[in-house]
Amino acid sequence: MNNTVHTIFFDVGATLRVVVEDPAFSEQAESRIMELAGATCSRQEFFEELERNWNAYRKNAKTTLLDVSEMELWTQWLLPQYPHQIIAERSALLTKLWRDRDGRRVPRPGVKDTIVELHHRGYRLGIIANTITEHEIPNWLLASGLSQYITTTILSSKVRLRKPDPNIYWLAARAIGSQPAQCAYIGDNPNRDVDGTFAAGFGMMIRIEDLNNPSQEKPSQNYQPHHIIHEIPQLLDIFPSLQ
Repeated sequence: MNNTVHTIFFDVGATLRVVVEDPAFSEQAESRIMELAGATCSRQEFFEELERNWNAYRKNAKTTLLDVSEMELWTQWLLPQYPHQIIAERSALLTKLWRDRDGRRVPRPGVKDTIVELHHRGYRLGIIANTITEHEIPNWLLASGLSQYITTTILSSKVRLRKPDPNIYWLAARAIGSQPAQCAYIGDNPNRDVDGTFAAGFGMMIRIEDLNNPSQEKPSQNYQPHHIIHEIPQLLDIFPSLQ
């Protein structure tokens, strides 16, 4: 354990939460997207075009390491040919439904208990996440009773910056009031989460690895995580009480 670390930042997707497939739930989300957009073409045509636009956006975001707001995502990238005002007003709900197409997002076992215990042990806790949603993650933290423990939430959709750009890590460290070397990051991506954490000079990088659903991304060629875990409660073996 790096004794200088007193701040822990988490990724969210595939780190604190995982996606559980639910075909009926996903189909309902697709129908609602079409309804909100006022689409008149077939479901197949609509989502084929939407997927093309989405892939173009993802390629641009990963190249520039910049994200856009929900409103810009939908009006400029995903549904630029639809009425701007209507799509802008509905962009937050469209984003939630677009994510719901993947399935239901549920916390990994032990997430809340682990976060509460880390807080009680004296750690500052925050989130750094690449995500298109501006509202869904803060709403989840509030609904799950975690917002009182997670004091800083940095989302790429809000701050534009994306991992592995070290600037998003530095912004989070400044916001929570810690030096980078005093921070640890827990993420699942074996490439951008690892490279970004080390590039930012964080004191520790911990990767969570799902043995049943291993990442398809190639591991970092530059750095190795300090720890690899398979369950969130294993963090309690790494971070002792600061008291």
